[in-house]
Amino acid sequence: MTADTSGDEPAGARPDQPAAAPLPIADFDYALPPELIAQTPAEPRDAARLLVLPRTGGPVEHTVFRELGRYLRPGDLLVLNRTRVLPARLHGRRADAAGGRVELLLLRPDADGTWEALVRPARRLRPGTPLVFGDGRLEAVVVARTAAGTARVRLTPEPTEALLAAIGEMPLPPYIHGWHGDPERYQTVYADTLGSAAAPTAGLHFTPALLAALEAQGVALAYVTLHVGLDTFRPVHEVDARAHPMHRERCEVPPAVVAAVQRARAAGGRVIAVGTTSVRALESAALAAEQSSATAPATATPPDPPLAPYAGWTDLYVMPGYRYRVVDGLITNFHLPRSTLLLLVSALVGRERLLAAYAEAIRARYRFYSFGDAMLIL
Repeated sequence: MTADTSGDEPAGARPDQPAAAPLPIADFDYALPPELIAQTPAEPRDAARLLVLPRTGGPVEHTVFRELGRYLRPGDLLVLNRTRVLPARLHGRRADAAGGRVELLLLRPDADGTWEALVRPARRLRPGTPLVFGDGRLEAVVVARTAAGTARVRLTPEPTEALLAAIGEMPLPPYIHGWHGDPERYQTVYADTLGSAAAPTAGLHFTPALLAALEAQGVALAYVTLHVGLDTFRPVHEVDARAHPMHRERCEVPPAVVAAVQRARAAGGRVIAVGTTSVRALESAALAAEQSSATAPATATPPDPPLAPYAGWTDLYVMPGYRYRVVDGLITNFHLPRSTLLLLVSALVGRERLLAAYAEAIRARYRFYSFGDAMLIL
């Protein structure tokens, strides 16, 4: 049965480590030369460099992404996030007497028909403020402000991807300046489920040909959905990283993914998440199944790991001390210092080992962040 917890507490709200153990965010910092922040995507996609980091020890290897198949074997499973980015950065104006330019970044729709959004200028856009975008093709009114610093807005008409593509822009991260390339280069080639405020960037390196070649060698593919939301734009400001509040995001792990994980386990294959968003979707589903099985009558030996289809919210915060239930390996980009994404990867491979790999990537002049190069952890 597919769980839908849209009205419940998010899955995975608890980490595994003891609450008393502090986690200084300063321990997850590193210095990056600004010129290593990638400003354009690799061409072609699979020409990006790939740093291979053995999870249990040993030297790193340097290769290119199109050589990924050398490190995978028949029976392995790649789990990819099929979310598609909304071209939802909107520039418009107030439609009242006050006038003035405004910016809206749509994050996600809510069940009541409103949208959660980042707005600028935030303090001036009070509830009831009317807005207009695209020479009147889209109108909005601010309904409320939220405790997270966002706003709820009501849009007329309900925006379609075609309308947003006509009047909006891709919400590129603030460290990418002046790129005006094909917007599809900020989408994965398999993106088909609209809803993200940012791309699941580890998947940007795949081409249709590479995916076909991996399947031909016996590597299975499965697709989850996690719509990337506000936490992509929120750094960790707390001294103790455990105090950082995770913003919840919508995710789905369908029955086909559960079956694919079970087949991989039975064949002795590895479950390799493509991106931190795929990690959070899989692990959220596993935690939900684990919690459900803990309260269910004991009728049979539960699977290892326990995993069931899941559709709902997640605010899973993966940090060192977390015990991975499903994920054996990870394909990921190089992440910002002091970020929840760096904490998640550290939980898989260890902080010191990860930061040493980052130092090697900097020495070797890898390109960092969303349009940058990739890392394979196995």
